[in-house]
Amino acid sequence: MDRLRTLRIFISVAEHASFAEAARRLGLSPTTVTRTIAGLEESLGVQLLMRTTRSVRLTEDGTTFLERVRAGIAEIDGAFDAVRGSKQAPRGLLTVTAPVMFGRLHILPVVAEMLGLYPDLQVRLLLLDRVVRLVEEGVDIAVRIADLPDSALHRRVIGDVRAVLSASPAYLEGRGVPSTLADLRHHEVIAIEDELGPHRGRAGQSSRRGEIPRLLVNSVDAAIAAAVSGFGIVRTLSYQVADHIAAGRLRTILAGDPAPSVPVSLLFQSGRSDRPNIRAFSEIARRHLRETVLQTNIVG
Repeated sequence: MDRLRTLRIFISVAEHASFAEAARRLGLSPTTVTRTIAGLEESLGVQLLMRTTRSVRLTEDGTTFLERVRAGIAEIDGAFDAVRGSKQAPRGLLTVTAPVMFGRLHILPVVAEMLGLYPDLQVRLLLLDRVVRLVEEGVDIAVRIADLPDSALHRRVIGDVRAVLSASPAYLEGRGVPSTLADLRHHEVIAIEDELGPHRGRAGQSSRRGEIPRLLVNSVDAAIAAAVSGFGIVRTLSYQVADHIAAGRLRTILAGDPAPSVPVSLLFQSGRSDRPNIRAFSEIARRHLRETVLQTNIVG
């Protein structure tokens, strides 16, 4: 138990980047926390934390150690949770991150349902169009829309989306409807630069299918707005234009040549799948996508 106590103190110091804050959160004296970390580093023979008068940050060894330690503690906590029973209600703080638009459309309703069901639960929802490092940034669940490489993180696929091409009816009436992918080189193409994913353009480059974008923007919303206004053809993920297509503001083209599906996954640290917060979020998110996304042909 002493070793577990030491590791939990280390995790708290790393997460809060502060000896004093970790001491306050754990109900210990700053001296106790400082001596515990010093003893841990001495026993390991490596420096885990860099201290200055203004900050505390992980060393490279500390980052590696933190990832392994958090995974191990998660396994131990998961074992206790399993013995206590799988019916334990979600409570405490759950931190979730998701891409901005997908999060607003499909994850915020999941969060709202969870808050309504579980009065002892708090949710911190981070909508960010960048890759978030779960361990370093204290995130419990990350929603990712991409083909993901193997990693130490646990992955649970909850759906998938596809890339689609669309344009306004006015644009297609004036310029004609492309009948093949090769025809796109003769059309106005809107691309989203500096974004990852096979459906998005890159600044200064032709796309993989040969069309050269005339408008490059760094916002999905702006690209879609340009397409709605009749500027040209945009390639997005299906859920991003679903409302516009349903309202008739955009029409999909080349539907007979669908792009490969892109999985929507939940990522969380190994050993945490049985935790009440993560289990409940996963179940509600899967059901929400099935009810809202699948029924409107947004997910392939």
